[in-house]
Amino acid sequence: MNLDALDPAILGPALAAGLLVLATHVPLGIRVLERGIVFIDLAIAQIAGIGVIAADAAGWEPRGWAVQAAAVGAALAGAVLLTWTERRWPQVQEALIGVLFVLASCAGILLLAGNPHGGEHLRDLLVGQILWVGWDQLAMTAAVTVGVLALWFGPAQRPQRIGFYLLFAVAVTASVQLVGVYLVFASLIVPALASRRLSPARRLAAAYAVGVVGYVLGLALSALFDLPSGAVVVWAMAVVGAVRLALGPATAVATTAPVSSHPSAAAGIGQEHER
Repeated sequence: MNLDALDPAILGPALAAGLLVLATHVPLGIRVLERGIVFIDLAIAQIAGIGVIAADAAGWEPRGWAVQAAAVGAALAGAVLLTWTERRWPQVQEALIGVLFVLASCAGILLLAGNPHGGEHLRDLLVGQILWVGWDQLAMTAAVTVGVLALWFGPAQRPQRIGFYLLFAVAVTASVQLVGVYLVFASLIVPALASRRLSPARRLAAAYAVGVVGYVLGLALSALFDLPSGAVVVWAMAVVGAVRLALGPATAVATTAPVSSHPSAAAGIGQEHER
C-alpha cells in the first residue's frame, strides 16, 4: 500500500473526469434502463471508437478537432441508424444493438490489425486511461456536459427517439475518450440499476451518490495498490451499487416497459415518442 500515491495532482483530474461522465450518464442511464436498451452505450461507444481509430490511422492529431469530429460523426451515424431500426423493428431493437456492437468491435480490430500498437490502442479504448486525463482535456467535455444537461433538464420537452439517440451519441463520444468503454457502460447502468427500486423523487440523487462513491473509492484503491484504475472503479461502483440495492426497499416501483418487451407495448411506446 502506497499512501503517497493519493496525490491530488493525479487523482483530481481523474475524479473530475468521472464526475463529468456521471453528470450526463446517470439520467441517460435511468432512461436507457426504462426503455430496455441496456447495451446501446456499448454500441455507440464502440462506433465512436471506430471514428477515433480511423482518424488515428489517417495520421491526424490524437487530441485535435479532426479526431473529435470523426468520433462524433461516427457516433451520430450510429444514432441515426438505431433510430431507424427502432421505427422499423422495435421488437428486436436490443438484439440489433448487440449486433451493431459486435460489428463495430470487429471493425476496430480489423482497422488495428496492421498497427504495431494496435493492442495498446484497443486496450485504451476499452479500459481507458483515466489517470492520464489532464485539466485541458476536461474543458471541452465540460462544455458538452453543460449542453447535454441543458437539453435534458431544460424547459423544453425531454428528447424522444431521434433526439434521445443523438444526445446520447454526443454524451457517450465525449465520455469514452476520457474513461473508456467499460467505465462508460458502468457509469450508465450500475447507478440506474442500484436506484431502480426507489421512487422517482429519490432515484436520481441515489444514482448520483452510487456513481460518485464508486469513482472516489475506485480511484483511491487503484492508487493505493497500483492497480488499473478503470477496472477497479468498475468493480467499486458495482459493489457500492450492490450495497445500495441490499439496503433498499424490498419491492420495486413501477417502471416504463422496455421497447422490446412485446410488439404491442413497443408499438405503443413508438406512438408516444412521435407525439
